[in-house]
Amino acid sequence: MKTLLASWQIWALLSAAFAALTAIFAKIGIEAVNSDFATLIRTVVIVCVLSLILLATGQWQPLGSISRKTYLFLVLSGLATGGSWLCYFRALKLGDAARVAPLDKLSVVLVAVFGVVFLGERLAVPNWLGIALIAVGAVLVAYRA
Repeated sequence: MKTLLASWQIWALLSAAFAALTAIFAKIGIEAVNSDFATLIRTVVIVCVLSLILLATGQWQPLGSISRKTYLFLVLSGLATGGSWLCYFRALKLGDAARVAPLDKLSVVLVAVFGVVFLGERLAVPNWLGIALIAVGAVLVAYRA
């Protein structure tokens, strides 16, 4: 069991499952509320839950123990996350969850490209083929016939 919890693949699949539930729950939840306000409510819930988890597991660390570079990139990541959430909830408000979510998952394609360009990561031909298939698949799922 301990090996299973140390597997990045298990955590990634759980992330995908929770992301799918996020889309469904959010689509239902934003029916009678502004999408930006809905994003605020979601964010407050996340902050509360994560704070409780950190306190309960003893993972809280002094803010002074974090480097300036780390703060900079975590703040930038937070801003990007906020932008993503605002856009995602607005898209869910306006469109079908079954079409919005696949286009949102084009982020997988962008992460691969950005990882190569900005982080110097290397992908083999089969990896690029998979990225291309994800892109085509996302567009096809989102396409309204």
